[in-house]
Amino acid sequence: MQTSPQIEPRWVSWNPATGCTKVSEGCRNCYAEWFAERWRGVAGHPYELGFQLQLHPDRLERPLRWRAPRRVFVDSMTDLFHEDIPDEYIARVFDVMARAQRHVFHVFTKRPERMLHMAPGLPWPANVWLGVTVERDDYCERANALRLVPAAVRFVSAEPLLGPLPSLDLNGIDWVVAGGESGPRRRPPDPAWLRDLRDRCAAAGAAFFFKGWGGRVQGQLGRRLDGREWLDRPSGLAVPDQRRATDHVPEPAAQLNLGL
Repeated sequence: MQTSPQIEPRWVSWNPATGCTKVSEGCRNCYAEWFAERWRGVAGHPYELGFQLQLHPDRLERPLRWRAPRRVFVDSMTDLFHEDIPDEYIARVFDVMARAQRHVFHVFTKRPERMLHMAPGLPWPANVWLGVTVERDDYCERANALRLVPAAVRFVSAEPLLGPLPSLDLNGIDWVVAGGESGPRRRPPDPAWLRDLRDRCAAAGAAFFFKGWGGRVQGQLGRRLDGREWLDRPSGLAVPDQRRATDHVPEPAAQLNLGL
């Protein structure tokens, strides 16, 4: 049985491609577009062309040069399964991930059709975790497509969470990451939506990670809705146990006090 490596809690981004186009409601206030367009026209800057889709083959083998094991956010500045990224290039990205067994790679997509089309021809080692974004109930079909891919760990990113997800089927889903929208034009989530996801993950045996309320700086729990300060980030935020990833037996869902 393949097993994923034990890794230190260090996250990095790896962008062998950058730039994207909007495909659903969660893209409206895209943080990556906002960041890239700030540099449009600046000669010599990596984002001189703004958020225009670009391939960066010179970055492909970077993970092979990282000696310390890491968690890698793959293509944080695009969608790896974007329709304008060639099949051959996506295959090269997967080849690097399969060779870099000391890292764990997190791949997100909002394009399940392309994901399903390519999945049979791609390697799926235990260190490649696959997720889909489900920001609203009318996008829950993406999770149904995810179950058809032989990834070691399958996860749903309910971020930005823009509505309740009553149709989300957690069968075969190992992990749910939920949080609010970042940026000055954010659309705040209803606390009830987060409570519901937390409780359903606990019932289904899926790991649950509350990322934060959003706002100008995501990844911080920030203030409670009533204005009082949050306590320190709770311990025990659940991530599926990489040692058992291929068995689809995640850690128990974190019982988080969301301060609600």
